[in-house]
Amino acid sequence: MTALVAEMPMRHVDDFGFRTGKIGPQGALQVPAQATLFDATTENGDEPERALIEQLIAATKLYNRSDAIQDLLEFTIRLRAFAPFNAMLLHIQKPGLTHAATARDWWTRFRRVPKEGARPLLILRTMGPVDFVFDVLDTEGQELPDSAFVFPTFGNLTDQGFAKLVSAVARDRINVVEFDAGDEHAGWIRLTSRSESRRGKHWYKLAYNRNHPAPTRFVTVAHELAHLFSGHLGPDPGMRVPDRSMVSFALAELEAETTAYLVARRNGLEPRSESYLANYQGALPGLNLYAVMRAANAVETAMGISAQRLWKEESRCE
Repeated sequence: MTALVAEMPMRHVDDFGFRTGKIGPQGALQVPAQATLFDATTENGDEPERALIEQLIAATKLYNRSDAIQDLLEFTIRLRAFAPFNAMLLHIQKPGLTHAATARDWWTRFRRVPKEGARPLLILRTMGPVDFVFDVLDTEGQELPDSAFVFPTFGNLTDQGFAKLVSAVARDRINVVEFDAGDEHAGWIRLTSRSESRRGKHWYKLAYNRNHPAPTRFVTVAHELAHLFSGHLGPDPGMRVPDRSMVSFALAELEAETTAYLVARRNGLEPRSESYLANYQGALPGLNLYAVMRAANAVETAMGISAQRLWKEESRCE
C-alpha cells in the first residue's frame, strides 16, 4: 500500500481481485470480489479509554494528514512484536522507534538493561492496566541478534495454513463457510443468533469465496471479522464489541479494509487494497484510527496470530 491514503482518490488497481460492497441477506455486510479490537469494547466500559486516546490524537493533531496516517500504518506493520493498538501508542510517544521491550524481557531474552535515566514508554497490558517498555537505543548490554524481533510470516499462504486460521476463528462462535462464486464475490458476515445471557457472546456466520487463492481468502476473512469487531453489526457484550452500526456504509468499508490491510501486511502478505478503497475515499476524513487499531488487535487474536501469542511461541522455542 504505497502511499495508499494519499492515492486513494486516483488509484484503480486490482486488489487480490476486489469488489463493490452491498448489504446481504438478514442485514449482512456483503462484499463481492475479495474484500477484504483485541478487546473491542464493552457497551460503555471502554469509553474513558477511547475518549482519552481520541483526545490525545485530536490535541496533538498527529494524524490529520494523509501522509501521517500512512506513516502510522507502516510503523504498526513494522512493530509486529506489539499489538496494533500498542504500536499506535508507541508511535504517538516515539515515532522513530524500531525495537522495544520491557526491562525484564531485555534482560532475560537479550541480556540488555535500560540505561541510567532512560525514559520508559507506556503501553496497555493484557488483562491489566499499563506496562512500560524501553527503546533499544535506551538499553545497553550484549549485541542484539538480527533475529531478535523477527516473527514467522505467511509469505505465500498455503491452503493448509489458511485452514488453520479458519479453525481458530471458528472457536469464537463464528461459523466459517465457503461458497462457490465468480471473482466478483468475496465474502460476507452476518449475526445468526443472539446470546440469551446479557453478557454472552453472540453467534455469527462468515462466508468466503472458495475459488480465490489462499492470500485473497485471508484478506476476505480479516475484512469480515473487522466488520464484527468494529461494531458494524451491532454490539456484542461478550466480545466487548460496541454498537457502531450507525456509521455510514462507506466508512464501515473503509475501516474494515484498512484493518484487513494492516493485518495482512503485519503477517507477510501484500494485499492491493487501493482499488477497493478508492470507492470509499470520500469517507477518509471520518476514519476512526482508534477503531481500526482495536479491530486489528481482535482480528489477529481471533485468528490465533496475536503478538502476545507469537511472543509465547518464540519463547518456548528458545
